[in-house]
Parts: sequence; structure tokens; C-alpha cells
Amino acid sequence: MENPLGLLRIRIIRGINLAIRDLRSSDPYVVVRMGKQKLKTRVVKNNVNPEWNEDLTLCVAEPILPIKLQVYDKDTFSCDDKMGDAELDIVPFIDSVRTTNIPNGTIIYRIIPSRQNCYSEESCIVYENGQVIQNVFLRLRNVECGEIELRLQWIDIPGSKGL
Repeated sequence: MENPLGLLRIRIIRGINLAIRDLRSSDPYVVVRMGKQKLKTRVVKNNVNPEWNEDLTLCVAEPILPIKLQVYDKDTFSCDDKMGDAELDIVPFIDSVRTTNIPNGTIIYRIIPSRQNCYSEESCIVYENGQVIQNVFLRLRNVECGEIELRLQWIDIPGSKGL
């Protein structure tokens, strides 16, 4: 990737009350996209409250691109079923990474859920142990129910132009 600013580690923690797409359950996985990058979690069989605890890492060159998440139900003999989607604006997170000289535990930015975003709970961007961290609960769209919990963490690349 040309002139990366850094890496964004996304820990896909879990799904909460995801939609049922098979007989009594679902086999969910998450696809994460940012620009041309696409990553996905493993499939968790027969679970509408899956725990992935998987780290996916995106290279950030354009900090204005949103992160798009899509949840699917894995099917063997047909196309995978959609289980909802969400979008995450990373501009506040990137702006927070640029903040310097702040004490440990400081809340840098607070995001309130609204009709304009997918947040299901208030989310704080925090400076914690020398890192900028954001814990997020996203409400899935285009589906009857479901949320995804994730955690964002910034990683500087040595020798990059950085933020």
C-alpha cells in the first residue's frame, strides 16, 4: 500500500442476538472492508451469540474511508445468507490518535448513538497504557436484530509518515 499512515487492529469480539438464518440457529462470520481491503473472521457454527475474539488488521492510507462490516450465515449448498451490516466512521478515532501528551485513562472523544450512526451504546475513545483504544457496540442494519462488539487499536508503522 502506498504511504501507509499506520495499522488499525480491529478485534471482532462477539455477536449479540444475531438473526436466525438456518433451522434454529446460524453459522455466522464477519466480513470487514475498508477501501479495497477485505478480511473475514472464522465461522462459528450453530450460534446466534458467537464469540470470535479475532484480530483483523487493516493498513490505513486514507483515514477518511469508513469501515464496513457485514455479517453472514455460512451455508454449504447455497449462497451465504446476509445477517446485517454496519458502518463505522474512523475519522474521530484517527483524530484521537493525533492527540499527544495526555494522561493515562483520559477519554479523548465520546460518541453518542444516533440515527446517523450504527452505535448501539455510547462509545469512548480512550488513551490507555500508551495506546488509543475504542470499544464499540454496533447495531446491525437491514436485519431484524443483532449487534457486533469490537475494539479498535492503532498501531504505528516504523518508518511510515504516520499521523
